[in-house]
Amino acid sequence: MALAQLEHADDHMQECIDNCLEAAQVCEWCADACADEEGMARCIRLCRDVADVASLHARWMARNSGYHEELGELCADLCEECAEECAQHDHDHCQACAEILPACAESCREMASA
Repeated sequence: MALAQLEHADDHMQECIDNCLEAAQVCEWCADACADEEGMARCIRLCRDVADVASLHARWMARNSGYHEELGELCADLCEECAEECAQHDHDHCQACAEILPACAESCREMASA
């Protein structure tokens, strides 16, 4: 795997990168699927925010940006809020978000405090 070759990425950073990329993917899926459902505007907005911030956070960690810690805090906050929102809905895509996002939030908080 190419990312495993990043000299600056220890196991915790690599795990966070992987979690952010997975969070971005599941949130893109959820936002797209929710577009066909009535009353899902908040879910869609939060999922889109997570997808954008999580993918940006992964890229910033990959290039060892000096600001990835600050972005990690924001990503963790968004993941937690989105997971809470998605947990309220019975759709498979929402439940997938609710299951996946807490791990991303946890690893982002670890990166933010590193």
